[in-house]
Amino acid sequence: MTAAETRDTPKSLWHNKDFLKFWVGETLSVAGSQVTSLAFPLTAVLVLDATAQQIGWLSFLQLVPALALALPLGVLVDRHRRKPAMLTANAARMLLIGLIPALALAGALHMWVLFVVAFGAGVATVLYDVSFLSFVPVLVEDRRSIIEANSKLGASMSGAQAAGPGIGGALVSALTAPVAMLVDAGSYLVSLGTLVLIRTPEPKPARPERRHLGRELLAGLRFVVGNRYLRAVAVVGALCNFFVIAVDSIFVLYAVRDKGLSALLLGVILTMGAVGGVVGSLVSGRFTRRFTVGRAYVGFLVITFLAPLLIPAAAGPEPLVVTVFAAAFLLNFLGVSGVNVIIVTLRQVITPMRLMGRMNSAMRTLLLGMGALGGPFAGLLGGAIGVHAALWVCALGSSAILVPLLLSPVGRLREMPEAVRE
Repeated sequence: MTAAETRDTPKSLWHNKDFLKFWVGETLSVAGSQVTSLAFPLTAVLVLDATAQQIGWLSFLQLVPALALALPLGVLVDRHRRKPAMLTANAARMLLIGLIPALALAGALHMWVLFVVAFGAGVATVLYDVSFLSFVPVLVEDRRSIIEANSKLGASMSGAQAAGPGIGGALVSALTAPVAMLVDAGSYLVSLGTLVLIRTPEPKPARPERRHLGRELLAGLRFVVGNRYLRAVAVVGALCNFFVIAVDSIFVLYAVRDKGLSALLLGVILTMGAVGGVVGSLVSGRFTRRFTVGRAYVGFLVITFLAPLLIPAAAGPEPLVVTVFAAAFLLNFLGVSGVNVIIVTLRQVITPMRLMGRMNSAMRTLLLGMGALGGPFAGLLGGAIGVHAALWVCALGSSAILVPLLLSPVGRLREMPEAVRE
């Protein structure tokens, strides 16, 4: 390798201490959140005897803040430094999640409390995620290293997702579902500590002469709608989130009440799914280099859209049902994690830093806004025609997204576009 080639090769992120701190904190926080992803709906089903409709609304309240607040929060993120917003969001989530085991132990836990916590944690999650996606390019100045950063974050988070549900199932079996959520509250405390230790200076955004919330909101939306790649990603992603979240929101209810599965077996199923997530994150970069960006994007999403069909199709003895459920989640997580590395990298590469927060918030509004509607749709449909029939409707709807996917211009990309310069 020549001296010029050495200078042109970006330095490995293993030498970036602040990125490593951030990476560790995120990984532990995601592991804790995976415990809650199982313990939270099980608290509703096993402790409070929730109906299908209540489970659907619980999912809706977790995600609807993305529809209502992502755009204004994105404007605020672009006006200020990202790190304080991330600290605030994690502190709020720590307190809200910690409230559930405290009230359960005091005998004062009610369904309305879960609704309040779901909405409050959802607001904090929107604030954190809009800031988080805009904070990575601050830690990784060389944009050629963005895909390495997203691959590392994706792989370790998928690993945490692999460990989290198994730990969650064991904790729920040993301690009850509400008490298991103490692990998640503790993980947010660790994440707060790692964020405080980051020393990379974050430049204060330039302040324009005049501020106008409406114009700044529209700037983010116009950028997403006006860019053919972002527009296509938003359409396909919104439809994907609607049906995938619809399936996920009623799966726990179906597995526990219709199939009689234990919390421990649910943890095993979700753990196997997260193993697929690890694989997807690890192979995403290799697939884009071997098969082009577009083919990798389409391939991962085909897997994602077809995997839900296995859930309502699973029948027979319990070991077979558990195996098919695990295969469905493994394939779904593999596809989602693999394509997320591609999508997030594409968004970060083609977006100017001054619009990063507003772009991320606009995308969250479109993607999770549609996802939020999937929960009540599945819950109401399950109450009307039965949970099993509702799963078939949602899985078939997921398969139908193959049509807009094959028309997407992202599928024709051979490599990532040239990085935008400010």
